[in-house]
Amino acid sequence: MAKKKSVLAQRAAELEEAVTRMFTGEPPAAAKPKRKKKARKAAAAKGAVKRKAKSVAKKAKRAVKKVKAAVKKVVRKAKRKAKR
Repeated sequence: MAKKKSVLAQRAAELEEAVTRMFTGEPPAAAKPKRKKKARKAAAAKGAVKRKAKSVAKKAKRAVKKVKAAVKKVVRKAKRKAKR
C-alpha cells in the first residue's frame, strides 16, 4: 500500500500543478473527490468490530479448551473410582 501524503504535501502538489497549467495554457484539472469523514469513521468502526469479534472468538476457544480438559479430568476420576 502506498504511503498516504500529508495534507500539506497534497496541497503543495495541487498548487504546483495549477501554476504549471496556468503557464502552459491547459484548462484546470477536475477536482478529485475527497474521502468523507463518515467513510473513515465507518472503516474504523468496521475494523474495531472485526478485532472485537476476533478476541471474543479466541476467548471462546480457550473456554472450550478448559471445559474439555475439566471433562477429561472428571472422566478419569470416575474411571479410577469405578476400578476400586
